[in-house]
Amino acid sequence: MTHAEYVRGRRDPVTIVEAQNASRVQALVPLRHERMTASPFAFFRATAGIMAADLARGATTGIQVVSCGDAHISNFGFYASPQRTLVFDLNDFDEAAWGPWEWDVKRLVTSVIIGARDAGFSEDQAHLSAVAALDGYRRGLVDLLAMSALDRYFYGLDFDRIRANLDSGGRDVLDRAARRARRRRSDTVAARFTHEQADGTPRFIDDPPVLTRLDIADRDRLEQLFADYRATTRSDISLLLSQYTLADAATRVVGVGSVGTRCSILLLTGPRGASLVLQIKEAQPSVIYTWGGVAEAAAVHQGERVVTHQRILQAVSDPFLGHLDFDGRDYYVRQFRDMKGSIEIDELTPDQFSTYVAGCGRVLARGHVQSPDAPAIQGYVGRSRRFDRAIVDWSFAYAEQSLADFERVRAQALA
Repeated sequence: MTHAEYVRGRRDPVTIVEAQNASRVQALVPLRHERMTASPFAFFRATAGIMAADLARGATTGIQVVSCGDAHISNFGFYASPQRTLVFDLNDFDEAAWGPWEWDVKRLVTSVIIGARDAGFSEDQAHLSAVAALDGYRRGLVDLLAMSALDRYFYGLDFDRIRANLDSGGRDVLDRAARRARRRRSDTVAARFTHEQADGTPRFIDDPPVLTRLDIADRDRLEQLFADYRATTRSDISLLLSQYTLADAATRVVGVGSVGTRCSILLLTGPRGASLVLQIKEAQPSVIYTWGGVAEAAAVHQGERVVTHQRILQAVSDPFLGHLDFDGRDYYVRQFRDMKGSIEIDELTPDQFSTYVAGCGRVLARGHVQSPDAPAIQGYVGRSRRFDRAIVDWSFAYAEQSLADFERVRAQALA
């Protein structure tokens, strides 16, 4: 068996989707189906579990790293560093776990192909972009593994470094994305999603099913949960949070693949009436464990897993990261929309898209080289392009499989 060979085997994608639905909020399952069947690319984004099950049947190198678990191109983007500058990195870690490094690479390259098709690019252009993503990953490995472990730990891609590698059109796209991202802050979120009551206290505005205010009559219990979260943050953040008061809470539906998991946002008010909005998101076991067959560490807290792996994979991370558990479920906590943004693929030319996904490949390499066995990846890949060609062949075959799964699941949803 080679990396170029997609092994279909006996499989039922509908069964996996339904099994995931069983642990989610049932009232939101129809919305999940609606979002995931909006397009082949949306479906691919939402089906990391199906792909993990398929990857488990294929060839593996036996080299494991802290992996993203869901490294599709929409999970790369901007967010704010603690210094309030824009950085570019992986930005979704719900599925992060120790796993085969090549699974991340195959998910990235397949997403490039499906994303290129979704943007209306030709098959030749999709192929060139897939090769570019792999080339970015390969070059990232070479460059980063030539550094000391300390230097590659500190290495990251900031806004200016990315911008320097783009043509004028690409810079325009990047600048628009950056402007959108910089507007996504706690104060703007609060202005958009809240209103003041007669006594001047802020409250979230109900907008079901996307946003629904929670009954916080049991304030003591909610305050205890907030204290539990604070205990998992850094001491400086815990001290900062001690100056804030819990003003309101609401459930909020997010994402495509995450629809139906339990997600809430908290509105905090601090000195001089400043707002801080935090997101509490349910962390279920990674698909690498549940569908990929990789053994999970005993008694792992899923929220802590997400936070820990995010800190490893990102060059800089949200200082407000923390975790808690409630009613037998694990959660992680982060800032909500803290200058988080992404590139709109349909705004890019094919050449700009290739440049962009090459950058994503380099970012993925940066995450992988934090693991001790990363030098073995470079040795496995070698100097020839044989591995690259195998991954591209596999990814095109899997893009066709994902399209067939999309059509099957959509037909069932419409029936």
